[in-house]
Amino acid sequence: MVCLCERKSKLSRWICAEVAILCLVIGTGCASNARSPQSPALRAPVAATQPAALDLIVLGSGGPDAVGRASTCFVLSLDGVPRILIDAGSGAFVRLGEAGLSLDHLDLILLTHLHIDHTGELPGILLARAVDSRGPADIHIFGPSGSGQFPSTKRFVDLLFGARGAFAYLADFSSPLTIVATDVEAGLVRDARPQTIFDGNGLRIGAIAGHHFDAPAIIYRVDYKGRSVVFTGDIDPSGLENLRRIADRCDLLVFNTVVLDPPRSRTILYSLHTPPGKIGELAAAAHVGALLLTHLNPSIDEAHEAVLASIRRSYAGPVTFAQDGMHAKP
Repeated sequence: MVCLCERKSKLSRWICAEVAILCLVIGTGCASNARSPQSPALRAPVAATQPAALDLIVLGSGGPDAVGRASTCFVLSLDGVPRILIDAGSGAFVRLGEAGLSLDHLDLILLTHLHIDHTGELPGILLARAVDSRGPADIHIFGPSGSGQFPSTKRFVDLLFGARGAFAYLADFSSPLTIVATDVEAGLVRDARPQTIFDGNGLRIGAIAGHHFDAPAIIYRVDYKGRSVVFTGDIDPSGLENLRRIADRCDLLVFNTVVLDPPRSRTILYSLHTPPGKIGELAAAAHVGALLLTHLNPSIDEAHEAVLASIRRSYAGPVTFAQDGMHAKP
């Protein structure tokens, strides 16, 4: 016969065992209380992950076609803080909300050229910046000088947000918003060299003329804490020499990729864009760390293998096809 005390002792040991198993399964603090002082979790707590110096968020990876991608738009975060907007294509406003990015510190905008699929969301994004601000906001917009039917960036911004502009009300609609526009010379000249358009607090932005048929265009390079990213914008072969100069040994080259190698795309498009074979040659010549292909359309989406094979003839580094919402860390 087992005495009552022995029964209680067995029952207590069984309950303790069951509770210990339960704690391990559901991850409560019970098991933590049982750890010895030599437990690795107590001796070496895991440090919080530090944000990347440069983080590129793709808000729009498409072009002018309504095919399920937002048009061209990127945000660059510095040390986890969104600071720079590159282009502002149609659909990017929605992607901005989906990304959950704070606009409170966004103060630099780089426009590669003034086509609608690169600028169409600018009013909406600046409205969101004003509404989200906790105080006065100063925005500096850089973009190409004017030519032919294209206004300069300063004129473009004035037509939208100037005292007599279409959205003049935005200056004091929510938080006071000051917008300053600067024209970057977009004319191609022999032996051009990149110019520095911003330099402060470890951030340096360089620019040089690109070429996009008749639309004045600018290529940008952003350097921060030893990392670098270059944005080609839409570019035809006439602008590739300038691109090679500014992209030299950059960590990430964001290349607008619209056409297949000749003759697989419409002839007119080769006067506006650069085919994959030339993209690979440029990336190799400039010794870039990685390629991000963007401004994509169905013809590119359906020919990934052919595009990669063409690029690989010259360039062996990483190549990625952009998607809306993706992050890339140069």
